[in-house]
Amino acid sequence: MSPTRKPIYLDHAATTAVDPRVVEAMLPYFTSVYGNASSVHSFGREAHEALEQARLTVAAFFHGDPDEIIFTGCGTESDNLAIRGVTHALRSKGNHLITSTIEHHAVSHTCEQLQKHFGCEVTYVPVDSQGLVDPADVARAITPRTVLISIMYANNEMGAIQPIAEIGRIARAKGVAFHTDAVQAGGTLSLDADALNLDLASLSAHKFYGPKGVGVLYRRKGTPILPTQTGGAHERGLRAGTENVPYIVGLAKAMTIAYEHCEHNNNRIRSLRDKLIQGVLRAIPQTTLTGHPTQRLPNNASFVFEGVEGESILLNLDLLGIAGSSGSACTSGSVEPSHVLTAMGLAPILCHGSLRLTLGNENTAEDIDYVLSVLPGIIHKLRALSPSYNEPPSVGR
Repeated sequence: MSPTRKPIYLDHAATTAVDPRVVEAMLPYFTSVYGNASSVHSFGREAHEALEQARLTVAAFFHGDPDEIIFTGCGTESDNLAIRGVTHALRSKGNHLITSTIEHHAVSHTCEQLQKHFGCEVTYVPVDSQGLVDPADVARAITPRTVLISIMYANNEMGAIQPIAEIGRIARAKGVAFHTDAVQAGGTLSLDADALNLDLASLSAHKFYGPKGVGVLYRRKGTPILPTQTGGAHERGLRAGTENVPYIVGLAKAMTIAYEHCEHNNNRIRSLRDKLIQGVLRAIPQTTLTGHPTQRLPNNASFVFEGVEGESILLNLDLLGIAGSSGSACTSGSVEPSHVLTAMGLAPILCHGSLRLTLGNENTAEDIDYVLSVLPGIIHKLRALSPSYNEPPSVGR
């Protein structure tokens, strides 16, 4: 990388930098307003007031009530609390869960453990070649013993946005609780729980310029849930443990900033994403865009390149100061092909050549131009070194 060129970060689906305004909002709660929010003295009352103001702020984005907001340690914990909590609370009704084949491991591994160790039945509904769940498949999978449906809002690898409002409508008509992992959607897509027919939804602050280590579970009033972490009566008795007030304040501030200019930011980033997608597909043959071409997160550009390894692409990009990902950051380093891409029908050997570039607020058109100036050469070089790559014949050969 040129010493004068700034690094280009295109891995915002993995995490984001904390907005300086969020840091500023958090700072007093580390050193000045440091009381335990459960304490009755003035220090505790001041911390409790900040906690409940944050709860009120977050609830407004769901068009919900503050009592429906549970603060957690991360999106993974929120997913676990929703899935395990509802499943265990409704054991007398049934033990059947429905999810999809492309969920984040925070959902899929939780369902697998409930199946293996707690005797639950799990139905994994398929997706089409563009990564979308068909609501009709969900409807057909529901049985009298179904207690929970969990379908993600938007996929973390290839960005496809699922028809969760329709899936939620089906669940509600059948009297089944509906959860969505909304971690990738937070700060970008609507969280209106009534419009989306949500009973439970998970968020993580670090995906929208908030701090790592704090998440949210929205839980509609009346949705049965058994705590998975016991101890004190924190978070309405649903999540024991002293609340992390500085981080919760930061989460609420980050959400406020994200949704203040959401439409403008989405339009700008979508335009850059489209420029990136079109440029890559035009310049690099034997390349496939993964996920739905339009029904996808505005910042997500994901591809598979024939004849190359995703890790090799990342290393070469990194040498030039460009940060990206090959699938999910949570499975980075795995030798197994992406379960998301294989579920979409892609051959395992092709899945190894995946690249995910996810844009953020600081990215510019110049960043995209630079990526497009170097990525074709990287792919060409790697293909030339690959014994398994068969170059397509030239026109007229």
